[in-house]
Amino acid sequence: MKTGIDAVIEKAITSGKIVGTVVIVVKNGETVYSRAAGHADRETQKATDTRTIFRLASVTKPLVAATALALVDKGRLAVGDLARDYLPYFRPRQPDGEIADITIQHLLTHTAGLGYGADPKTTPSERMFNAGLADTDLDFEENFSRLSTFPLLAAPGKLWSYSIAIDVLGAVIARIEACSLEEAVRRHVTGPLGMSDTGFSVSDPERLATPYADATPTAVRMSDRHLVPDDSGNLLTFAPTRLFNPKAFQSGGAGMVGTAPDLITFLEAIRGGGAPILKAETARAALLNQIGDIPRPGKPGEGFSFLGAVIRDPVLAKVPMAKGSVSWGGVYGHSWFIDPLEGISAAIMSNTAVEGCMGAFPRDIVRAIYGV
Repeated sequence: MKTGIDAVIEKAITSGKIVGTVVIVVKNGETVYSRAAGHADRETQKATDTRTIFRLASVTKPLVAATALALVDKGRLAVGDLARDYLPYFRPRQPDGEIADITIQHLLTHTAGLGYGADPKTTPSERMFNAGLADTDLDFEENFSRLSTFPLLAAPGKLWSYSIAIDVLGAVIARIEACSLEEAVRRHVTGPLGMSDTGFSVSDPERLATPYADATPTAVRMSDRHLVPDDSGNLLTFAPTRLFNPKAFQSGGAGMVGTAPDLITFLEAIRGGGAPILKAETARAALLNQIGDIPRPGKPGEGFSFLGAVIRDPVLAKVPMAKGSVSWGGVYGHSWFIDPLEGISAAIMSNTAVEGCMGAFPRDIVRAIYGV
């Protein structure tokens, strides 16, 4: 395993596809691989180390989802609750014009009928909502009131669509807990797990990695409002300074920072049965397919759990992980997975978008972990 992962890392760093990375692999509770390589800041030659703090992007989502599940365990929330019962301003309509009954389950599984942005070419500025990566001065209420002016893609429970749903869930959590989303996540997840470097603010700015973006021949340092195409050709707008804007709502879908050791601590807690943050049955349910046979476009062999994609058929999905494995990533440059059958958790983090999330780098690391 070590030789294979090392080779993938060396190739990515040498080619300039990845600027800096931290990879940690745990099997059956023991760390079998841990390495930092490359630069947290290439221009100043600051090396990456295992304590490097990264902007998490969508790695935020499972942490916020776990916070919601912890509230379910404590009887403060139920997956069948309607989101609008907590957020009266959140009242999107179905395509037929009826106000949608969006539940917490729909938000957790991206089956609410929501999308991930409005077309700025056709949408007036006063209706544009923020999806968590770009900068904004909007708070929860203003942002999701705007979101409610757009019709859903489908009635809740009918369609899987990756979306701003976990941002809405974050607003629900903050309302229930009567505190900031950061404090709620700390109270129920990161605090009990000792994840001291993970949150919506940076514990040590000196350890914060500089973000980079895909370019030819090598990745380039991100500017603010940096446009980067994803693997489908859609342009993503990155605003690294959003992290330091106190007016921006705390994005439950993309707003946190953290380290690879903190992430692996969380993944291992889930894989190991949930303690001390979730009941064992809740942790098990969090890794199961929760969308039935609703298809995920372009993802054969995959369903979706409360935390990320779940492998239903490894052959169709073309992955070496076992059936029942759960994985996801973060567009700033990260990927993670839990393989319950093989007892493996892996955190694959980088400061390079989108290669570190959607490119060959994380796929090749996974293959090296399994020796294929």
